[in-house]
Amino acid sequence: MKVVLQRVLSAAVSVDGNITGSIGPGYLLLVGLAAGDDEATVRRLAADVSKARLMSDTQGKMGVNLRDACGQALAVSQFTLLADFSKGNRPSFNGAAKPEIAKPLFDLFVQELSALLGQPVPTGVFGADMRVELVNDGPVTVVLE
Repeated sequence: MKVVLQRVLSAAVSVDGNITGSIGPGYLLLVGLAAGDDEATVRRLAADVSKARLMSDTQGKMGVNLRDACGQALAVSQFTLLADFSKGNRPSFNGAAKPEIAKPLFDLFVQELSALLGQPVPTGVFGADMRVELVNDGPVTVVLE
């Protein structure tokens, strides 16, 4: 499992021109599930996201987690994070979990993170062609695995 976490001032995801999720200050999470990922992995990464102290404190330094900063999270499934270019210029996605495995795990990630943050985590639409807009803050972008 791979999560690209971007600290944002705002973010939104839409499908066919309709916004399916949007947030103000917080984290945009691009979530890729790998073959072999399980519920324990998902719960650990949700906890890691909730504890990551990437929000600015009163002195402008990264020192506050998302819940303490009263921030929001937006989760977008993105299997392309598992792209493998080791055999040429065209990516292979064989390392990504199959949709019938990945969707329940993505849903569990959102459920766990929502519980940890004490608020709903909006999402895109699993498997859809989505448009993501964001205003990166910092910019701060980290990868959690």
